[in-house]
Amino acid sequence: MRVKDFKLERFFAKYEFSAPYLLCSSDCESFNIKELLELEKNSEKELNQLWLGYTESQGDPRLRKEISKLFKNINLDEILVFAGAEEGIFIFMNVLLKKGDNVIVQYPAYQSLYEIADSIGCEVTKWEMSDKNNWELDIEFLKKNIKKNTKAIIINCPHNPTGYLMSKEKFNQIIQIAEEKNIHIFSDEVYRYLEYKETDRLPAMADIYEKGISLGVMSKTFGLAGLRIGWISTRDKELFKKIASFKDFTSICNSAPSEFFSTLALKHKEHLIKRNLEIIDKNLKLLDKFFDKYNHLFEWVRPKAGSIAFPRIKFKNNVEDFCIDVVNKKGVLLLPSTKYDSGNKHFRIGFGRKNMPEALKKLEEYIKEHL
Repeated sequence: MRVKDFKLERFFAKYEFSAPYLLCSSDCESFNIKELLELEKNSEKELNQLWLGYTESQGDPRLRKEISKLFKNINLDEILVFAGAEEGIFIFMNVLLKKGDNVIVQYPAYQSLYEIADSIGCEVTKWEMSDKNNWELDIEFLKKNIKKNTKAIIINCPHNPTGYLMSKEKFNQIIQIAEEKNIHIFSDEVYRYLEYKETDRLPAMADIYEKGISLGVMSKTFGLAGLRIGWISTRDKELFKKIASFKDFTSICNSAPSEFFSTLALKHKEHLIKRNLEIIDKNLKLLDKFFDKYNHLFEWVRPKAGSIAFPRIKFKNNVEDFCIDVVNKKGVLLLPSTKYDSGNKHFRIGFGRKNMPEALKKLEEYIKEHL
């Protein structure tokens, strides 16, 4: 297989660690080791005694037990832990798909969710969303584009980069369509638990659909991207075995310290989620005021979940030129929609970090000086 460059990651490689203000971060505010150890008595002692040999390929049972608590009908033997979500996506697609298969992908999307399938030789159907319709998914499009060779439907909700959250009714419709055609659903749920209204939270796909696969990670909701821990859960036993076997050719097993800290963090997940939702809430209120003030320059569709959104520029500039000019002149990094292969008028803005107000002020300086 020959995979194309990951446009988003190449862009971040150039700017992420040099720009002083990251106003497009997809993850929430992180924690340091001291803060995590303070969550639980005796945790520092346990860390000091941690054995640094190989770990279980499927993931530490204690970690899988904590992950299972994020579900209702999944047990620890139906969870496989990876070195981040990316590895899980890569292995799932290489195990399930073959050249000539069709996949339908909610779009715009994180590049891995369609690029890996494309590199395998699959036919990729983009299930496109539009801000003109509040990013709403068209169920009729899905029905019309199911083919005999459709092997999987790929969804991401809460959605990257728009913050879209589908209704439970629409979620159930997708499952019904897939069930009728015996199609797998791969559900990227890395922003689950960051719904602004808890009543809007969707069930985990693996909980309610036999051919459903749920993807999770420590990076987004929990703000622990540096641990590089993600997971897949599914009740499809045959698929699970194939994914576990393929992992022997990638990471084999995970970092023992990362599994330790992930287990510790998930034991106190309510604390982590509450803190990050509070940051998001404060920052969203600032963004509402900002985009209302500059509504002649930007189109703002307020997200329903997560720590990112996808505003559209109304001025004539190419959005990539705009983003590069902003980072060069004010040190504020925004992510252009060109890095999602999604036109040249949107940009991703992130609001899960504590310093977002400071970054937003620098962006406003740019607007006053140049627009």
